[in-house]
Amino acid sequence: MNVTNETAVLKNYINGDWVDAQSNETLEVPNPATNEVLARVPISSGADVDLAVSAAKTAFETWKNTPVPKRARILYKYHYLLTENHEKLARLIVEENGKAYKEAYGEVQRGIECVEFAAGAPTLMMGESLSNIAEEIDSEMFRYPLGVVGGITPFNFPMMVPLWMFPLAIACGNTFVLKPSERTPLLANELVALFSEAGAPKGVLNIVHGAHDVVNGLLDHEDVKAISFVGSQPVAKYVYERAAANGKRVQALSGAKNHHIVMPDADVAKAVTNIISSAYGSAGQRCMACSAVVVVGDREEFVQALKQKASELVIGNGLDDEVLLTPVIRESHRAKVLGYIEKGVEEGASLLLDGRSAMDELKDGTFLGPTIFDHVEPDMTIAREEIFAPVLSVLRAENLDEALEYLRKSRFGNGATIYSKDAKAIRQFREEADAGMLGVNVGVPATMAFFPFSGWKDSFYGDLHVNGKDGVNFYTRKKMITTRFDY
Repeated sequence: MNVTNETAVLKNYINGDWVDAQSNETLEVPNPATNEVLARVPISSGADVDLAVSAAKTAFETWKNTPVPKRARILYKYHYLLTENHEKLARLIVEENGKAYKEAYGEVQRGIECVEFAAGAPTLMMGESLSNIAEEIDSEMFRYPLGVVGGITPFNFPMMVPLWMFPLAIACGNTFVLKPSERTPLLANELVALFSEAGAPKGVLNIVHGAHDVVNGLLDHEDVKAISFVGSQPVAKYVYERAAANGKRVQALSGAKNHHIVMPDADVAKAVTNIISSAYGSAGQRCMACSAVVVVGDREEFVQALKQKASELVIGNGLDDEVLLTPVIRESHRAKVLGYIEKGVEEGASLLLDGRSAMDELKDGTFLGPTIFDHVEPDMTIAREEIFAPVLSVLRAENLDEALEYLRKSRFGNGATIYSKDAKAIRQFREEADAGMLGVNVGVPATMAFFPFSGWKDSFYGDLHVNGKDGVNFYTRKKMITTRFDY
């Protein structure tokens, strides 16, 4: 791999070889904290997709018949290599994504846990059987892979999200073509290189860098049987509709507007700590970030404590100790976020903490300081739309019923959290909160790899979620055999 030379153009990985893209168009890959150019990423064409899918299709004919325990052994070796390179991978995430090292290190661990889950393929791939469904007749169910699967991943979790996808898909007997975000391609290449080192046969895992042409190439290709996607809501909807129209199985994870409800009995210090970490970790660029706090009752001391804690955050390069708030991914994204801040002021929200001041102090990267709006109404733009940045909205509610109504009105349903010691309130929240992943006194209620990542409403398009049993079902198809023995 050629990732150290800042003028280098990255290569695609097709059929076991690093190859140049069949396009001369490239984009710079800058470090968001310094604007240093790390590499250039090719904007590949549909022809590159065709080559990768062809290699994956050919490899599938052998891989689908590879014994499941043998597939698992490759994943065990991959797990070892990822663990051995834990620190290196974390630093690479910091350099190209910008997030703090501690968070990047945690992301690597979550990715490794996905591989641990996939390595259980011999158990995960087991079918079911029942004897005597009728006299002298038995019935059995076997799982089989789909074929070539495409994965399209975002910039915000360049390690964890790809590892949600290809290890489990490949463990189930499929072959894979990965299209990582063109904003964070370095880590993706490293993941593929280590998978090859683990012993994966040629063509089982391929990578094609690019943008729209690569995405559309995967969505339209007749030999791609399924698409797994994570990204923004408009693109997720587009991916789902186009891929489904082409007869593909699709899981498209989308945007979010996660509400954290602070009840009157909540511990102020603990709730503030959790919310600050959730809202401003990864610069707010994650689909499980807290972006809206619903304060129940008269809790002015909580709001002031939230403002004070946010104002004390250390902003800077993720490789520096004590830094929590890091840059947003690109200048174009920061400009979009600035527009949301202006919109919030225009619509009458109270700007309690203005993060725009940090831009004058940290000019080398795409930084934006912690921003808090108070007295936000649920119909305001900043309350309805995903901003994907260190911008937090505070809404006020008289009781839990009103707070839960805010969740119901949201078009998104990824996650929500309640801070309380009241068992009755917690149970009502569990039963009535209109979101797929709930937290009780937990800042980021993201699931482990053995459970599905189960967003609702416009936070997910499809039927079967990533990870857990849903993931196994998504990457396999079932064959039923009914046998009569008195023939």
